[in-house]
Amino acid sequence: MRIHSVELREVALPLVTPFRTSVGSQDDRNALLVKVTTTDGGVGWGECVAEDDPYYFPEYLSGEREVIQRWLAPTLAAVTDLRAAQVPGLLRPVRAHTMAKSAIEMAVLDAELRVLGVSLAQHLGAVNSSVPVGVSVGITDTLDALVEAVAGYLEEGYGRVKLKIEPGWDLEPVRLVRESFGDDLALQVDANTAYGPSDIPHLRRLDEFGLVLIEQPFAPDDLDSHRRLAARLDTPVCLDESIRSARDAATALRMEACSIINIKPGRVGGYLESRRIHDLCTSTGVPVWCGGMLETGLGRAANLALAALPGFTLPGDISATARYYARDITAPFVLDNGRLRVPDGPGIGIEPDPASLEAATTSVEVLTY
Repeated sequence: MRIHSVELREVALPLVTPFRTSVGSQDDRNALLVKVTTTDGGVGWGECVAEDDPYYFPEYLSGEREVIQRWLAPTLAAVTDLRAAQVPGLLRPVRAHTMAKSAIEMAVLDAELRVLGVSLAQHLGAVNSSVPVGVSVGITDTLDALVEAVAGYLEEGYGRVKLKIEPGWDLEPVRLVRESFGDDLALQVDANTAYGPSDIPHLRRLDEFGLVLIEQPFAPDDLDSHRRLAARLDTPVCLDESIRSARDAATALRMEACSIINIKPGRVGGYLESRRIHDLCTSTGVPVWCGGMLETGLGRAANLALAALPGFTLPGDISATARYYARDITAPFVLDNGRLRVPDGPGIGIEPDPASLEAATTSVEVLTY
């Protein structure tokens, strides 16, 4: 196939409730959608999960848009017989910018697989038609508000809860949630790099709460502190921001800096690299799970396809649409007994609703080749 046009569309979706982490608080989700049209009639959608600012991750939305516009899209459009499997290699000369690469790779994959009549789940090697999902609970103003939020999610059917933590909001919130909902609740915490090496003795106290894991307490490049914490904890250490490629995953595992990995396609450069990390971890017996970046229904559909692979043995942060949005740009994903169905139609298996897409759109640019 050959790319005929690339549409860059920005959308804005208000969140049902503000989402606060140690990095900051969000009231809205601004996303960049990538629509690829090919000369053989293929149409595919991708989603760039970069945030507005570079505080969580070095990449940011307007920067990733420019990278796609000036370098990634022209590079792929110049190939007369393009295949999705070629995309990572073709884009490798552009350093970093994994979120931009992931978005355009997803769109090319979607277009190619729709023409072939193959689902993304099938293409990646999925073995499940639905997957168990968890919910991520942000930092709240009060402990009572936290307990109320967790209770509401459990009533909706979520079987795993992740609490965001930071210095000053860790032991007491975790203790209260554990005491309020019992030892059977699958509970984990996510620090989003909020701690430093001197906090290791403090973080060891989390062991008493029987957590599934503690996620990314230290800076992305500080594998040594993660290794030292892992050696002193019974609770498994999971890495997120530290993992940007299969090579990073291999290094972290070799160093014993973690025993679980959170795979986010946007962070690692796409679904093909995500599968490489999954295969690496599966071959070494390391469990993985799929993280979330407040995706629209497009990214949520693709993440479900990834999470249906056999190595994803822990519930991900994909969550139902209603967790984040009153009105998404696609049909909503609805929780069913703690699980979400994996789309089985061609490509990512879902398309934007025209009216909802138009209502959310803030800008559109079409690049024609």
